[in-house]
Amino acid sequence: MNLHIDPLSVSNSKIEGLQVINVKMVTDDRGTVRELYRQSDYAVSLPNSISAWSQVNLTRTKCGAVRGLHGETMSKLVTVAHGSAFGVYVDTRPDSPTIGVVATVHLTPGIQVFVPQGVCNGFQALEDDAEYLYFFDNEWASKMSGTALCPLDPELKIDWPIQIDPNNREQISEKDSKAPNLRDALKLQAKPQNN
Repeated sequence: MNLHIDPLSVSNSKIEGLQVINVKMVTDDRGTVRELYRQSDYAVSLPNSISAWSQVNLTRTKCGAVRGLHGETMSKLVTVAHGSAFGVYVDTRPDSPTIGVVATVHLTPGIQVFVPQGVCNGFQALEDDAEYLYFFDNEWASKMSGTALCPLDPELKIDWPIQIDPNNREQISEKDSKAPNLRDALKLQAKPQNN
């Protein structure tokens, strides 16, 4: 029987704290096992604040459709369980040295991205029925604070692999298409909150 082991490897991105992870994969004549998470290994690369995942979601998305860009008050570990996706990440953290920076990652099974709290996460499915898997360190709630950005903001200069029609609801939700642009979102964050 042929056996091949790809070890876990982690690399930094141009956004501070955003890490691209190639998971440990064991492949033999029967197929492949991907180790999606092992606490002892990930403890070396993830922040100490991540002690456990509180929620796990799996989305199935049509080819060309976009979800995001969302930066709720939670850290995320994201990957593709099936198919492939174009992952997009935008730093909206007010005190970050990489605020406003955009990073993209071609996601296939076995490639993960750790998205720190305050970094917006979004993706475009590159195949029909692409399955995007999210691990959250907080449970999602409808009134959760955070930042949302319009994925079509020209200032982000995102080169989406498949052209997006902003009026096609099978491709982008109205909520995402009408989300603020980066400049306006950062202005909103800078305003003092009335208590």
